[in-house]
Amino acid sequence: QVQLVESGGGLVQPGDSLTLSCVVSEPSFRTYATGWFRQAPGQEREFVAAINWAGRSTTYGDSVKGRFTISRDNSKNTAYLRMVNLKPEDTAVYYCAAGATLTTSTGAYNYWGQGTRVTVPR
Repeated sequence: QVQLVESGGGLVQPGDSLTLSCVVSEPSFRTYATGWFRQAPGQEREFVAAINWAGRSTTYGDSVKGRFTISRDNSKNTAYLRMVNLKPEDTAVYYCAAGATLTTSTGAYNYWGQGTRVTVPR
């Protein structure tokens, strides 16, 4: 069973930066695409960013383009989400997910972490 553990969330001020990490339990991680999603209170889970297994292809949600960067280090079984110029609307629980292909669809990801909370007050 593949397990994903996110970390790096916290309370930050508008304009601050934060880097989230997602450590995957299995070496097979290097064969999976990895995605980041977020869910704010009372809202549906939203696609944030995704990266293919080799790290050569990425895609981003419109609301984070130019501010967030997804990356991965397969030697460490870890994916990252670098977030800069954070805004109050970025407040959410951020989830890491792994799946067979790079996609924006939540249903295509087979494995999910428990999430890490990011709070950016107004």
